[in-house]
Amino acid sequence: RGALFLGPGGAGERQRSGVGSRTMSASIYSTKVDAESAMTTNGRDVELLPFVNDKHGGVIIEMTTPMDPQLFSASLKSLLSKWREQGIRGVWIKLPISLANLIQSAVEEGFWYHHAEETYLMLAYWLPNTPHTLPVNATHRVGVGAFVMNDKREVLVVQEKSGVLKGLGIWKFPTGVVEPGEDINIGVVREVKEETGVCISIYVN
Repeated sequence: RGALFLGPGGAGERQRSGVGSRTMSASIYSTKVDAESAMTTNGRDVELLPFVNDKHGGVIIEMTTPMDPQLFSASLKSLLSKWREQGIRGVWIKLPISLANLIQSAVEEGFWYHHAEETYLMLAYWLPNTPHTLPVNATHRVGVGAFVMNDKREVLVVQEKSGVLKGLGIWKFPTGVVEPGEDINIGVVREVKEETGVCISIYVN
């Protein structure tokens, strides 16, 4: 973006490249569950998958080590049958990118994609024959805009070098997106610095 102070006494210009998009993420809180290392199904031992209980009567399978897809499928099928009898409703599977070969097995058992982050994919499954009540993933981002004025009463504005306003010659306030867990005031200061190179201070009345 190009940045410019508009006001009496002239204008100074700064430029920088566009800022990449950021995503919000959702967290599922859980507690650890102790379990045996194997169980018997149809007369043969099936490896028990690592899982934890969540706070809403569901379970989260947390895969961390490689596993044969057929063995994973058999273990998953056995656990789902057991959990259905126990009245468990929501089941989640957290798969790191390194175990993406297990996705097909999970989908074949009825799991669907819930959300994905840089390092993992989360799948979900609803055991009862009722409409599911699982929470959706985060769907909103917090955007900020900055009204910046210097001691000469000049206002800082920018022109987009990418996006829908690119090439239209429109001047606008610096804007951006707050990062997960970031204070809004800190996000405003960071975005102005990233987009224009100008260091600002926030004044709150």
